[in-house]
Amino acid sequence: MILTVTLNTALDLTYRVPRLTPHSSHRVSEVRERPGGKGVNVARVLAALGHEVTVTGFAGGPAGEALRGALDGGVRDELVGCAGNTRRTVAVVDAASGDTTQFNEPGPLISPAEWSGFLTRYDELLRGAAAVALCGSLPPGVPVGAYAALVRQARAAGVPVLLDTSGEALRRGVAARPDLIKPNTAELAELTGARDPLPAALAARRRGAHAVVASLGPGGLLAATPEGIWQAAPPRALAGNPTGAGDSAVAGLLSGLAERLDWPERLARAVALSAATVTAPVAGEFDPRTYEQVRGSVVVTAGQPVSR
Repeated sequence: MILTVTLNTALDLTYRVPRLTPHSSHRVSEVRERPGGKGVNVARVLAALGHEVTVTGFAGGPAGEALRGALDGGVRDELVGCAGNTRRTVAVVDAASGDTTQFNEPGPLISPAEWSGFLTRYDELLRGAAAVALCGSLPPGVPVGAYAALVRQARAAGVPVLLDTSGEALRRGVAARPDLIKPNTAELAELTGARDPLPAALAARRRGAHAVVASLGPGGLLAATPEGIWQAAPPRALAGNPTGAGDSAVAGLLSGLAERLDWPERLARAVALSAATVTAPVAGEFDPRTYEQVRGSVVVTAGQPVSR
């Protein structure tokens, strides 16, 4: 079983409009509602790939109930209840340009008792996990060092752990020595102070990450690992909605970690899933045909080995 943790789950709303114009009223041509939050999106992609997957984190209020009711049948629900209402996120897709504008609510206030209860459940779930992903932002009330604590729990249980977050939560989490982090270039620069992705990835490894896979946007992925450096790029740019593409890349990396694939194959899977998500209508989904087409055409280039 693969476990994904989404402390700040969301009910994702996607609006499509013919053209997004500031300071004007819009007629929405299409509305989609899906369970969301980074780890939930990762879990849905993993389930579509055929993996047994469990989601945990917090869910509460009417939005939380709607989220839980909409989870795919292949995803096991181990979300922990909270008194506050799960946040909503709204993505507005401009059909004319293909651009997406995102609005993210902050999330419910988590009490100390709710956080303590989650830690107990997380420890229980780790016992049956082949790998775990810790994903996304922290809701109000959760300690800023929460991911560091969760990384340490996973390591103590002998479960490989992937961390995908940003800011201070990432900085503290890296110090707990996760097996893999997956920042984008802006998050990596904020963590290390280096703007060039490769020196920044190497600096992140020195700070504690065993391996670093940096998202380069349409340019694919850059990996700095104990086995070497690789860059993986899709064969061509694909038009569509990029929301959730990074989450699909995490699903590819996490499944490769659980299956013990070599790095080039992990990266090819992650890039293909990311590209196939751009062509899907909402986050947490990917187009299977695009995935199969792109996966065999991903260009993976090896660099110099790096020191352990």
